[in-house]
Amino acid sequence: MTYSIIALDPETRECGVAVQSHYFSVGGLVPWAEPGVGAVATQAAVDIAYGPHGLDRMRAGRTAPEALAELVAADSQRQFRQVAMVDAHGGIAVHTGSECMAFAGQTIGHQHSCQANLMRTEEVWDAMSETYLASSGPMAERLIDALDAGEEAGGDLRGRQSAAVLVVPAEGEAWQRSVELRVEDHEDPLGELRRIWMLDAGYRMLREADAVFDQGDRARSADIYIEAWERLPDNHELKFWAGLAMVERGEEERAAALLREAIDDHDDWRRVIDMLTAEMSPSIEKTRRLLGDYGVAGGAGPT
Repeated sequence: MTYSIIALDPETRECGVAVQSHYFSVGGLVPWAEPGVGAVATQAAVDIAYGPHGLDRMRAGRTAPEALAELVAADSQRQFRQVAMVDAHGGIAVHTGSECMAFAGQTIGHQHSCQANLMRTEEVWDAMSETYLASSGPMAERLIDALDAGEEAGGDLRGRQSAAVLVVPAEGEAWQRSVELRVEDHEDPLGELRRIWMLDAGYRMLREADAVFDQGDRARSADIYIEAWERLPDNHELKFWAGLAMVERGEEERAAALLREAIDDHDDWRRVIDMLTAEMSPSIEKTRRLLGDYGVAGGAGPT
């Protein structure tokens, strides 16, 4: 009793699944995906095995329609299942069993499908598809936009409880993920999913900045640290690293103010300042001089 979307991004070749349901931890049941292989959403009277078995078959060279047809044919409870698959070439297949609870149905669009059962209205899956096609931005964001549209069109008859989004890259090892986020139990799972998606995006920028720093491009790394903080200005960790980046860029007054804010938010950043070396943060000595006792563990705090 769930609604979901699966898709292949025609530009990035990422595959993804997003889902919401009035069910605990739906992200551990419905969405499955593997880089360079495809994605599966298995729901209604859910049989989790459709996920790994569908991926196995697509990895072996079967298209999504072929893989789904094989699994459905072997399933004695097929009339209670709703399953969708997309392969890495954009092939799409959906099965909605005859005994799935109304409103139940699906829409297959260009390299995506939206499917739902036990909905308040039969408009849910079309609304999701239209919104997905009209949305822009990263794939995970477009998938979440589609879930929002499904909720606005009626959503799950029982209400809402959990949600998830899973996106995998065009190629890579089976464990690799572009995005994997779950809301296990929440009164507003889609609002919470979007919040943690924005948080995830900021922290992915933080990891990107670390990688760029390791490659020796300190100026570009500083730019990314600051951009990540600007997206999430209330996050004290991003605030701290952005402050250090501002020291690198010579913006000493701005850096000192931001670092003091981060310390006021979480006093143990003083201890981190004590621990950092020049290899980790080339301007750490300048940072310590800027902050004086304010940046020393056990030193002056807010006044």
